[in-house]
Order: sequence, then C-alpha cells, then structure tokens
Amino acid sequence: MLTFVGLGLYDERSVTVAGRDAIRAADRVVAEFYTSKLAGATLADLEAAHDTEIEVRDRAGVEQSPDDVLDDAADSDVVFCTAGDTMISTTHTDLRLRAHDRGIETRVVHGTTAQAAASSLTGLQNYRFGKATTLPFERSHAGDALPESVVDTIEANRERGLHTLVFLDIDAENDDYMRADRAAARLADAYEDALGVVVARAGSPDPVVRADRLSALAEESFGDPLHLLVIPGDLHLMERDTLAALGDAPTDLIEGLVV
Repeated sequence: MLTFVGLGLYDERSVTVAGRDAIRAADRVVAEFYTSKLAGATLADLEAAHDTEIEVRDRAGVEQSPDDVLDDAADSDVVFCTAGDTMISTTHTDLRLRAHDRGIETRVVHGTTAQAAASSLTGLQNYRFGKATTLPFERSHAGDALPESVVDTIEANRERGLHTLVFLDIDAENDDYMRADRAAARLADAYEDALGVVVARAGSPDPVVRADRLSALAEESFGDPLHLLVIPGDLHLMERDTLAALGDAPTDLIEGLVV
C-alpha cells in the first residue's frame, strides 16, 4: 500500500492521529518539502516524534524517478508525506495514479490546508473564495511585471465579488520563501488602494492576520514565513467585522466593500 499523509501546517504536532499512526506503522517513509514545508519543525523533529527514519526526496526524485518507492509499495507499506494536505495545493495525484496503474492500493490521510486556515483565521467565508493563484519570484518569471495569470485570476474573482487566495512562491532549494510585504509591494503596482489581508504562520502558536491597503502592507514586516496574501472581493457584514476586529482593517476601506 502507498499511503499519502498530510502533515498539517506548522510542526511535528500538526499531523492528525490517523496520519501519525500511518507513519509509525510504515515500513518506509518518504517526504518532500519542495512544494511547502513545516516552518516549525526540522526533519530531526519529525523523525523523533514518529520514531522512524524519513527519506526526503527532491522534485526529480518524486516526479521523474519514483519507481523505487512504487516497487516497495507493491509488497510493503510505504507512506509519502508532505506539508499541508498531499492532494490539495501540494498535489501528488500523478504518483497515486502510477500506483493505481500498477495495482498498488492507495489511501489518503488528509491534513489541514493553507486555504482552510486562511479562511478560518481571517473570517472570510470559505464559499466566497474564487480560484486561487500563485505569485512567483521575479527570477522565476523573468521580470518584475505581474504575471498575467495572477492579474487575470484576481480580476475574474473581483468581477464576481469573490476573494482571491494568493500563494507566495517557495524556493526550497535555496531556503527562500516570499514574504507578504514583498508580495504586497508587487501587487500594489496594479492595485495600490486595494484591500489585502496577510496571513502569516498559519497553524503556529502565533499566527498573524493583518488587513490594510496593499501599499500599506508593503511597508510592514510580518516575521518568519510561511506567508499568504488574500485579496478580498465583496464583504459580508460578518466578514467586515472580523477583518476589523482581528486584522485591524481600516474602516473606510472595508465599508466600501460591504454588499
């Protein structure tokens, strides 16, 4: 069997009990942290918590040459771990389909996701989010201009009154994680006075939620990663009140978004 386990959002304690049990019972445990990471735990922390050795694979080892993992899963229990949920945002459906094609049984043990946390922490209602997008590093996109995919997604959601969750780029190989002030500065070039909501360190003991104009957020610091940025659409009265109470959103800015 090949079991996909989502480790949750922050540290070695964020995994569900079902995920913990699957990891401890496995014959082999493999993980990847190039799509996201547990900001509050090292590999040694994870191994100590689960009393097992965990092999970390790079992107090529997961996407191009996973045959050794599949070979072992054919006649033993292998667990594949990622931060968050392995099938939401950090999706590994291709690996699951490869196992299915070889007749290997699979299952998914879900972990909470950044998208769920963004809704929960900000008070922005989950069903009022539209399509999400990712803001890449400038070096990944060959220039400072906002990618059309990001602009198109935000515009399409705003036209429908929906919120946009903006995932911020990760360069795991160089231990570089885009921060919300940098992302807000880039988005402010196109949406200077638009409302933005920063979510920093979701799942940690000290998460941060801050709501303000993008141009103002660009001048603030939000501490250690991981960060997310939300561009709200129309606001329900309860969403307005939550952003004001928990994110210190300017009253004049959020009142204009209430429908």
